[in-house]
Formats: sequence, structure tokens, C-alpha cells
Amino acid sequence: MSKLDAAYWQNRYAQDDFPWDIGYSNKVLTDYVEQNIAKDARVLIPGAGSGYEAEYLWNKGYTHVYALDFAADAKSLLMRRGTKFPEDQYLTGDFFELDQRFDVFLEQTFFCALNPSLRPQYVKHVHHLLNTEGVLFGLLFEMDKQDGPPYGGNTAEYVALFQAKFELKTVQKCLDSIAPRLGQELVIEFVKK
Repeated sequence: MSKLDAAYWQNRYAQDDFPWDIGYSNKVLTDYVEQNIAKDARVLIPGAGSGYEAEYLWNKGYTHVYALDFAADAKSLLMRRGTKFPEDQYLTGDFFELDQRFDVFLEQTFFCALNPSLRPQYVKHVHHLLNTEGVLFGLLFEMDKQDGPPYGGNTAEYVALFQAKFELKTVQKCLDSIAPRLGQELVIEFVKK
């Protein structure tokens, strides 16, 4: 397995090798935010890639939405689209070194890209980044896949991993997944304890 560091992800973008990019914002994420989250909330989208969700939410009036990615080329994909999304709200760097506070953490393909050995550290850091009663919402893979990225996982694993630090409001099959991921995703809504 190659080291999943900044150079690895930068190389994937430089080689035009990012099949996780669906080419538009994922409605599961954006619908949740629009239906449940105030427009002045601080929202973080880690592993944001081309930034479709960040751009969409910004255009809907969520002016405190932030994207984050290891790869500078990912940020460039968003900026080259002629977006009005503020360049300084697309952060580049290591998620584990981020030290800001957010109300909402949107998860899509970031968790599954991390080596599973980092999952306990991920839970601890998300908990740290979220404000009191902050929400972790998104999609996690439910599939048996030990090699990656993407790495798989299952409901029982996620419950065991998150339950100490979060109230697990929702962990259920996603019925609105994009076609290639249908039947392989769980919707999660976890509230910081």
C-alpha cells in the first residue's frame, strides 16, 4: 500500500485519476444542510476534491462553508470553474492539523480514504473540531473492502467507533445513493456529546 499522504493525493489529481468525483454536488448532503442547518452555521467538507458541495452551499447563502483537501490541484479544479466561492475558504493541508471550530462536518469520501488505523484519530479529531452539539452528517461505505482506498466498513464497526463521543441519531442504508454506490452506503447523523 502506498503512503496516503499529500504527495499521494496530489499525484492522483495531477494524473487525472480521481474516480470518486461525481461531477456535481451530492444531493444527500446538500438536501440535509438546506433542510436542517441555519445559513450562518460553520460547515466543513473534508476531502472536498472539486468542491461541488461547497460551491453549491455557498451559492445557496451558506457563507461560512469551508472545503478542505490535501491536494492543491483539487482546489484548482473548483477555482478554475469561475466560481464565486471564496478562495480562502478552500483550505489545503492535513485534516489532522486543522484547528478551527465548526457546527457541521459533512462526510462523503474522506473517511473511506483514510487508512483504517487512523479511524480512532479521525473520531477524536472530528469531535474536537465540532462545536457543542455539532453534527457529523454524511455517507459511509457499508462493504467489506480491506484494501483501499476506498476502505470499507460496516454498521457494527461504526457504532463501536463513534458511540462514546457522539449520539448516533441515524445509521441506516442510504436509499438515494448515486448509481455506482447504491446499496453500499449508510447515511449517518451523529451529534457531538
